[in-house]
Amino acid sequence: MATLKITQIKSRIGATAQQCKNLDALGLRKMNQSVKHSDSAIILGMIERVKHLVKVEEVNE
Repeated sequence: MATLKITQIKSRIGATAQQCKNLDALGLRKMNQSVKHSDSAIILGMIERVKHLVKVEEVNE
């Protein structure tokens, strides 16, 4: 499995409550904060709901 680096690039102000919960579940609390997660179906589903707020990069470790 690959590792994904997820960075929040836009503010959560104006986002729906569900989108804010997805950002919290991903571990993103602030702008320009990055987290690493494995490439799983659950993580990809959360990213899909907030794709306009985050940037996703694949990292080979």
